Amino acid sequence: MRRRSISTATALAVVLSSAALVTGMAGPAAADAAKVLPVKSVGDIVVDGAHRRVYVSDPTGGKIVVTDYSGTVKATLTGLTGVTGLALSADSGQVYAAVKNGNRIVSVETGTYTQTASYPVGAAPGDLEVVDGRIWFAHGTDFGSLDVSGAEPVVHLAQRGDVDFHGAFGMFLAADPAVPGVLVAGNGGRLAVYDVSADGAALRVKGDMDTGVEQLDLTPDGSQVLTSWGDPDRGYGLGAYSATDLTELAGYPIDPYPNAVRVAPDGSVAGGSKSWYDPDVHIYRPGDPVPVREYDFPDTDNSSGSDTLVSGALAWAPDASRVFAVSANNYGTFTLRALTDPTKELPTVKVSAPAASERAKKLTVTGKLTSKTRLPAGTGLKVTRTDIESPSGKALAPAKTKADGSFSFTDTPPAGGKVTYKVSYAGDATHAPASGSDAVNVSRKATTLTLNNNGKLYAYGKDVTFTAYLGTTYKNRTVSIYADPFGSDKPKKLLKTAKVNSKGKLSATVDMTRDTAVTAVFAGDARYAAKTVKSTAYAHAKVSTAVSRHYKTGKIGSRTYYYFRKNTDPVFTTTMNYYSGRKQRLQLQVYYQGSWYDSGSEYFALATNGKSAVRVGAPGESGIRARVRSSYINGSSGDTVNSTTHGAWKYITFTN
Repeated sequence: MRRRSISTATALAVVLSSAALVTGMAGPAAADAAKVLPVKSVGDIVVDGAHRRVYVSDPTGGKIVVTDYSGTVKATLTGLTGVTGLALSADSGQVYAAVKNGNRIVSVETGTYTQTASYPVGAAPGDLEVVDGRIWFAHGTDFGSLDVSGAEPVVHLAQRGDVDFHGAFGMFLAADPAVPGVLVAGNGGRLAVYDVSADGAALRVKGDMDTGVEQLDLTPDGSQVLTSWGDPDRGYGLGAYSATDLTELAGYPIDPYPNAVRVAPDGSVAGGSKSWYDPDVHIYRPGDPVPVREYDFPDTDNSSGSDTLVSGALAWAPDASRVFAVSANNYGTFTLRALTDPTKELPTVKVSAPAASERAKKLTVTGKLTSKTRLPAGTGLKVTRTDIESPSGKALAPAKTKADGSFSFTDTPPAGGKVTYKVSYAGDATHAPASGSDAVNVSRKATTLTLNNNGKLYAYGKDVTFTAYLGTTYKNRTVSIYADPFGSDKPKKLLKTAKVNSKGKLSATVDMTRDTAVTAVFAGDARYAAKTVKSTAYAHAKVSTAVSRHYKTGKIGSRTYYYFRKNTDPVFTTTMNYYSGRKQRLQLQVYYQGSWYDSGSEYFALATNGKSAVRVGAPGESGIRARVRSSYINGSSGDTVNSTTHGAWKYITFTN
């Protein structure tokens, strides 16, 4: 064993500064589903309603990712560098994809996600639309068609006619399955409608649109062309133009900066905007400039603004049950978001209950059901009361709205404590479900709960019984007793949970190795309030000191002394219950002319086994008598988990 020492330079002075250890130390509506897409970019998005699949093209990554409606990836088609525009065949059997870098259009079978064909088109295709079986594709500032219905594919390029398309930001196409023989094209502030029912594209009408347009669409009744950037009253908005003569019509106001537009089969309009601090997707009923629903993307990169919509990355499910959108953050992470019930208004239900009330006394709850379109008087509302006796909720009599949407009902709460009233509206074809709630603090009586042994001090390791007493209650006679030993290394522990005996008592035993906070908890019941009481009891540390290197023991008076030769260094080994960072205090006193005098004390760290061995230097002369003891001092010994404890004095003497 390696020892370090303290020195006793004289019989009356001990230099403790040289001492050392022997052994050392030890709001807006939210998306129902959102999943990150494994893509580097987004070119286009199309929805296959027959198979409930979403296709997203990734030009940079050269692939198409196929997901289900929740965003879970089902397939990935690779080797498609520059893939952008996507279009679905009328029978949902094929997805066509424009592969710019290969000057081709590929066909993907939707049942197996396998590429079935690759058609060279003689130009770099971009935006795609399928009209009456033919695939129309943008290329440069022009567009062409691909007909795969015959024995050999037929390609026609340069179909724009005398329309002066000249913008550098993309050529956009639009069509609608409900409008046969019609194709819309736009680029660089120019807009045109074509008849494509025959072999080529015959220009019907040309006109102007805003130069900031990033997407077009045609309404399913064929009457309007919508653009992602228009100027209702010269503000931000979706543009609307007559498909007959391209005169500008009333559009749809939108947040800055509009970048997408898609029309559902029922005519509902989805508009997108690149808005860091405003909603990102806006849903309109046909011709209504006030959104019926808006969706705001969250902030997933901890920047000052939220994620934003990728330009043109909007698509409707064919049944209009969802709008799919792709958002991006500043880290280049793309997320597919499935926005549910987009065509339904989002009502609100406000519920107002009294802040407090007496148990078994009638109270009145009021509220109001509101929506963009007022619901009729007499609309039924489900009412549920949740309390301590009905934690899963108890249905009450339904409430009905008045003409202004307000409602009220009365109830007599049978249980005290927190009582919550929830009012729910089931929704209908044009309104989403909604609910609201409010809570009442219903009074309960106070009961008696006591716990013994508070403030008592016990020997180390003593088993101490703590007894809780519970007074009068209604139904609940259960008490829980917890022990929380001092120190961060031991958590609070449940000792016992049980019903009290016929005298209202419940006991649990604690092994007092540390100061301990014991709590008794009554959870309350329908008529008596919950209550918690605490009793803090204290425990001595375990302290012992062993003496070594002496040559004998013997009595001097009534005391037993350890005898050392005058040149022998005594070693004192302290054993104490260990705690991280704990130190023992070693104190030395010297006997002189009938009295004991302090010669000093010092703290020494315990090893992880709880031991601390200290060597005291021999005085070099005989006749000296001294005594040594080890102590744990609450706070000064490095922690506060035990109460101050002094070990027994050990008496030593030095002889020739």
